[in-house]
Amino acid sequence: MLLDHDSKMINIVAAQITKVFYPFVVAKTENGDYLHINLSDKEIEDPLFWEELRSILNAKLWVPVGRKYHQLLDNGWLVSEPQREDGWLVSEP
Repeated sequence: MLLDHDSKMINIVAAQITKVFYPFVVAKTENGDYLHINLSDKEIEDPLFWEELRSILNAKLWVPVGRKYHQLLDNGWLVSEPQREDGWLVSEP
């Protein structure tokens, strides 16, 4: 299934992390808009989270960001496929 055509993808935007400086993260969307990423208190206090953000920044990876609240999504690229009773995936119409 193409993710661009799934209705769940309307609320997700692809972005590249452009700046990481505690406690702020800035990302640039595919359209060129800059977003201040909203982080939870747990994310702000987690040193491993900051190390991973710097790794993502250096690798120039695209990450899923919630369009409304500008939060990083941990499962944003995953869209579950409907399955038939026999367990095989249903093909696209």
